[in-house]
Amino acid sequence: MTVAYKIAVKHSKRKTASTYLERDGSLSLLVPENTTEQTINDILKANEYKIHKFQAKRELLNEHATKREPVNGQSVLYLGRNYYLQFNGETKEIEFKGRYFYAPEGSSVMLDGLFKEFYRKRGYKFIPPRAKKYADMMGLTIEEISVQELKSRWASCSDKKRKVNFHWKVMMAPASVIDYLIVHEICHFKHKRHNAEFWNEVDKYYPEYQKQVSWLKVYGSTLEI
Repeated sequence: MTVAYKIAVKHSKRKTASTYLERDGSLSLLVPENTTEQTINDILKANEYKIHKFQAKRELLNEHATKREPVNGQSVLYLGRNYYLQFNGETKEIEFKGRYFYAPEGSSVMLDGLFKEFYRKRGYKFIPPRAKKYADMMGLTIEEISVQELKSRWASCSDKKRKVNFHWKVMMAPASVIDYLIVHEICHFKHKRHNAEFWNEVDKYYPEYQKQVSWLKVYGSTLEI
């Protein structure tokens, strides 16, 4: 049995090697700094079965992937619901009214950029008050929240500045999923690793978190424009 697909190797200050299935379905191998190429090959060979299981999960993630076309009537997600794209020559940005997204006609690249900006702006309005609510429940404070393009995560955090980052794509997901991601990241201020204590903390403030984890695994690939 051989590994027949690409795996990104990332060096870090960690002490052990681990294999991860990233948000986008790609595979990553995290290894300690100064790990030799031969050692990396040995790790990959020793973890062939685990990696092939991850590949099967990757195929499941892509099963629900949706390719949306920039045409009138195309469905577009916002907070877990489908709305419809309608081109309008009088608007210069995305306008959200009723069941429609009104957008100027142009290239798909331009349209993607406009939607990214729409989700980013909506995220800055939608996420902070919800994050503050959960942070207050945990007796914590958040110094900064950002909504941006994250390479392979739905959200991340930094303990140095108590900062939480969210991918703009999360604004396409149901509010319950966003709440889970908020709680998940805030809990990392108390527990850095995904150990039993961390998940117990998540469960304390969001008891239905497992449903949201499952939703992201199955439908995360649909959060595309």
